[in-house]
Amino acid sequence: MSSELKVFSGRSNRPLAERIAAELGKPLGACEIKNFSDGEMWVKYSDNIRGCDVFIVQSTNPPAENLVELLIMIDAAKRASARKIAAVIPYFGYARQDRKDQPRVSITAKLIANLITEAGADRVITMDLHAPQIQGFFDIPVDHLYSSAVLVKHFKDQAIPNLAVASPDVGGIKMARAYAKRLEADLVVIDKRRPKQNVAEVMNIIGDVNGKNLLIVDDLVDTAGTLVNAVEALHKAGAKDVYAAATHPVLSGKAVERINKSNLKKIVVTDTLPEKNSSPKIETESIAQLFAEAIKRTFKQLSISSLFDVDKS
Repeated sequence: MSSELKVFSGRSNRPLAERIAAELGKPLGACEIKNFSDGEMWVKYSDNIRGCDVFIVQSTNPPAENLVELLIMIDAAKRASARKIAAVIPYFGYARQDRKDQPRVSITAKLIANLITEAGADRVITMDLHAPQIQGFFDIPVDHLYSSAVLVKHFKDQAIPNLAVASPDVGGIKMARAYAKRLEADLVVIDKRRPKQNVAEVMNIIGDVNGKNLLIVDDLVDTAGTLVNAVEALHKAGAKDVYAAATHPVLSGKAVERINKSNLKKIVVTDTLPEKNSSPKIETESIAQLFAEAIKRTFKQLSISSLFDVDKS
């Protein structure tokens, strides 16, 4: 007897889950998620999922309830005798602490990987991890997708003349190089130092930006401090219009206000996280089709390696 594919959604980003289900030509599975008056969560699958391949769409961005909700949904699916359980995590939260860079700190990315595995997930499908090595923190298969398939196409269609691609820090060089290659653009690196969390200082710009249009690429934009500092530094160095592309629009604190007041022409993000604040400078591209394709191929036990390769986007 062949298994059935069923897609369910937590409450962190239901609109994206609905788009993914629509791309698959299937309705979202019925699942009740409630909170008691003290905040404790209760989950029940209304659909029969015995022997099914269950895909649970849930980003794990703060508040921590989003993560707990995912864990409870995985546990409930396991106890309901699902055949396979895949955690589809468009935005993998708590990923920025991926190593012990100071004494007496937690490696939260590893902790979250352990929790998801112990809850009963058989596989994780995620996108643009803050650090690619986080895949190795899991003892189950991890399919790591890239939003570049969508974002590169967007900027190719824009046909921006005299374009160069900038990495906001040394850690993002690989991603920026991939964009530069696909857009046939020069590569620029911004030397950034971070004296403390959520504070960034631009030190040097490596590469010629005078008279060029710049595209800054990053995996996420949180407070937008790094982004805005980079934009202003590039303008001072002679850049013309500055654009940005970021997979995950965390946009916490005064991020939108900073973006609106900056010289940034436009930033293109994806819908891995729900839209918080609208801004004429923020444009959203959906990655639902990419996740739907990954889910479909996973269910049919087909290769999805072509969805991993940033250079084939």
